[in-house]
Amino acid sequence: MRKLSIFITALILYSFSCGTAKDAAKRSSSINPYQYVGSKKVVCENGAVVSAHPLASKVGVEILKQGGNAVDAAIATQLALAVVYPNAGNLGGGGFLVARLNDGQLLALDYREMAPASASRDMYLDKDGNPMLNNSQNGHLSSGVPGTVAGLFASYKYAKLPFEKLIQPAIDLAEKGFTISESEARSFNALQKDLKKCNSVMPVFVKDHWKAGDTLVQKELANTLKRIKAKGQSGFYEGETAQLIVEEMKRGNGIITLNDLKNYQAKSRVPLTFDYKGYKVVSMPMPSSGGLLLNQMMKMVEDRNIDQMGFLTAQSIQLMTEVERRAYADRARYMGDADFYKVPVATLTSDAYLKERMKSYEPTKATPSSTIQPGAISGYESEETTHLSVLDKDGNAVAVTTTLNNSYGSRTVVGGAGFFLNDEMDDFSIKPGTPNMYGAVGGEANAIQPGKRMLSSMAPTIVLKDNKPFLVVGTPGGTTIPTSVFQTIIDIIEFNMNTEDAVWKPKFHHQWLPDEIAMEKGIPDEVQNALRKMGYKLSLRGGIGRTEVIKVLTNKKIEAVADNRGDDSAEGY
Repeated sequence: MRKLSIFITALILYSFSCGTAKDAAKRSSSINPYQYVGSKKVVCENGAVVSAHPLASKVGVEILKQGGNAVDAAIATQLALAVVYPNAGNLGGGGFLVARLNDGQLLALDYREMAPASASRDMYLDKDGNPMLNNSQNGHLSSGVPGTVAGLFASYKYAKLPFEKLIQPAIDLAEKGFTISESEARSFNALQKDLKKCNSVMPVFVKDHWKAGDTLVQKELANTLKRIKAKGQSGFYEGETAQLIVEEMKRGNGIITLNDLKNYQAKSRVPLTFDYKGYKVVSMPMPSSGGLLLNQMMKMVEDRNIDQMGFLTAQSIQLMTEVERRAYADRARYMGDADFYKVPVATLTSDAYLKERMKSYEPTKATPSSTIQPGAISGYESEETTHLSVLDKDGNAVAVTTTLNNSYGSRTVVGGAGFFLNDEMDDFSIKPGTPNMYGAVGGEANAIQPGKRMLSSMAPTIVLKDNKPFLVVGTPGGTTIPTSVFQTIIDIIEFNMNTEDAVWKPKFHHQWLPDEIAMEKGIPDEVQNALRKMGYKLSLRGGIGRTEVIKVLTNKKIEAVADNRGDDSAEGY
């Protein structure tokens, strides 16, 4: 193992020069995977990438410099994250892409995992009908059919460069290795017990003790990436890699088959769009609840003069909490894979319905969740996700959120293939009324069915101003994703906050059940006391999400801000 003699901070810092695109094309890469810099904010002119890891963001910007567009950069960044950010970046999970191309075209690509053909509604219940949560949250049986690789190739039709150029940086990072940070070392060390429990073939992550500056080399993952480079999508869903997945399933009593893999397809969806005070918001439709929740929450505050309430005041938190409560109550009943369940999107986002939802709102007191049920309509994800935002010089904007669900997914690495499998089956309602690992409650709309895609909270979002990209935003965080995106957009548009403050300052979250406001440290004591007097239960917790934002400034320059809650990095040129 190659080691660095000095590793003072969470990252060894190294700046790479940003020459012209022509200069960049002449060199294979200026990225040093053993010494690299992470930047929390950049202001640039030609393009920017913000992601959860400095090396992945640098890969994306290198692709932009070599003549790639925002889609090229998004693909390369995702592939790099699959190597350098294994707790959420992935080949064995899934995600969503929202894009606005420079010709005005809006895209929404769904490559969410899906239930295997032999999955069944009650597969995680014991003989007495009690949920067996360990089976839905850990190990082989918790995995849905992966969608990430199919999503990469579905988006590739909008790219410019050869796919081989987009995947090669990830191959190099896996084959030659990269140094890990202090936080990554802690994460690997905390994972050891689960790795040994959930794997029959011990992966490279198993080690007595990881420390900052260690080099992680992933030869098996490099070979998996090479098969994708050589054979495209079939290099993952068929042939050797598919066989390795199925053999892993057999070792651990999983149910994904060769047919499940071969039959998986990413799906093109119609983006969920809505207007907010002259801005056009573009987000993800079902099977993600994120866009619909964002739509409901923003429209419920639109006529409430929230700008006059101020940032993180008791008044503004109280209003935002109450709209979050009502939206998440609707999520529990009405939201699921629209290919299998008729989700009443038009009604849930109608002015009449949302006005009715807010009739019980009182600005001086909490409305108990026990009294807020899903709205009446006649006839009727771990927080370890990862998000990346990309904007190029031609105005192509891409927002991508991907996940394994829990941190490191099922904790199971495919023997011989080197990547973690997801545990997304827990995002189904394994029993109506039973919370998943994030406390989210669901019902019939999100019940398990073969081929169905589990409900998600991911909310990759683009905000247009004068029909041009203004914000590219998203975050990990399980069920906290929509509320974090909601708050970030409101902070910028309504409270006129700068991008750093909108991203870095404390956030809060309410999801109907449990009936409490989860909040980060840093919200003033007097605000907390005022909320308690209104009848709210508060719970302090660690960081909420890791929001990545790109903003187009009035002078047309590009501002990219990475969250300071992790090793996230903004890069541009």
